Amino acid sequence: MASVQANGITIEYEQYGESGEPLLLVMGLGGQLTDWPEGFIDGLVAAGFQVTVFDNRDIGLSTEFDWEPPSPVKATLKSLVGRKPNAGYTIVDMAADAAGLLDALEISSAHVVGMSMGGMIAQQLTIDSPSKVRSLTSIMSNPGDGKSGRIAGGVMWKMARLPEPTRETAAQRSAESFALWSSPHFDPQEHRKRAQVSVDRSFRPIGTARQMTAIMASPDRTAGLAKVTVPTMVIHGLVDRLVKPSGGTATAAAVSDSTLVMFPDMGHDLPEPRWADMIGAIRRNADAAS
Repeated sequence: MASVQANGITIEYEQYGESGEPLLLVMGLGGQLTDWPEGFIDGLVAAGFQVTVFDNRDIGLSTEFDWEPPSPVKATLKSLVGRKPNAGYTIVDMAADAAGLLDALEISSAHVVGMSMGGMIAQQLTIDSPSKVRSLTSIMSNPGDGKSGRIAGGVMWKMARLPEPTRETAAQRSAESFALWSSPHFDPQEHRKRAQVSVDRSFRPIGTARQMTAIMASPDRTAGLAKVTVPTMVIHGLVDRLVKPSGGTATAAAVSDSTLVMFPDMGHDLPEPRWADMIGAIRRNADAAS
């Protein structure tokens, strides 16, 4: 692992593959670069990509901010009535981080793949810096219109009842949370093991709260997505209860000539039985760029 200075902050990153077409993986809310499954990355390398993963701001070993986010309850209530919370940064700033990382690594353009919040960042990067994006793959995300891809009500209230994580309980809490919205293939033991690696590396729950506030404070990307011309693939799970499938259909509808792939056995996770399908879809989308 290494770090660079980009967009005024420090960004921790790691690269896989000696050669191949550059591909940037953008992680979701509260996720570190270590949260990408190794087998998924290996599959992308085998498909002909040089893969770059990184810690978004406020998470992992990248720059930590110090503004105080509103309570999750306050932020959610504001969001439900169409009001945006006050935030020290938004998805626009996080997309600028990704653009800055590419510049710092002297990568003029890359295929960009983002999951969940990472999909939002990938979308915004494509809108703001189209020359840096060869192809866009948005996984289990939404266009930020405030209507599509909302969390299922039952999941929201179950999450609210879970105790705040500590460093000692965070890995178990992560497994319990993911069990609420993941696919039938979800393996809590395997997830807990990977989550513990990330917790041992860095534990910043307030960073996750800031990122959540940034999502809620960000502008609608629908109009910007209508101007996207690079090959675009949208992947979503039909049993996703964290970002409901309407998030995927709305994203695909916003981008002309995009391709929508919906998996019946995928929730808000990357189920191993679907890795080959997802990697194949990303490869086909990248091939369309050439």
